[in-house]
Amino acid sequence: MYAVIKTGGKQYKVAAGEKLKVEQIPADIGADITLDQVLAVGAGDTIKFGAPLVQGATVQAKVLAHGRHDKVKIFKMRRRKHYQKRQGHRQNYTELQIVSING
Repeated sequence: MYAVIKTGGKQYKVAAGEKLKVEQIPADIGADITLDQVLAVGAGDTIKFGAPLVQGATVQAKVLAHGRHDKVKIFKMRRRKHYQKRQGHRQNYTELQIVSING
């Protein structure tokens, strides 16, 4: 069984037992959370789509860790204008383990 969930402005296809990194969620490490924005639920050949959400479907997940992704370097330059700008960014994330899908 799998589900398509929406969190942090992005969509993820998840199955029970998977680990994934999503945008930071304010929850303690080891806490169980419920993701209720489920867009689709599938099992085998059957798929149930929501309009926009599937009624009564939830995904249970456990917070494993919080962290920061690798640095992304931003470099801007205008040729022949003596303009160079360097900047870096590290995005925060929350690592989740999907416990169960209730559809």
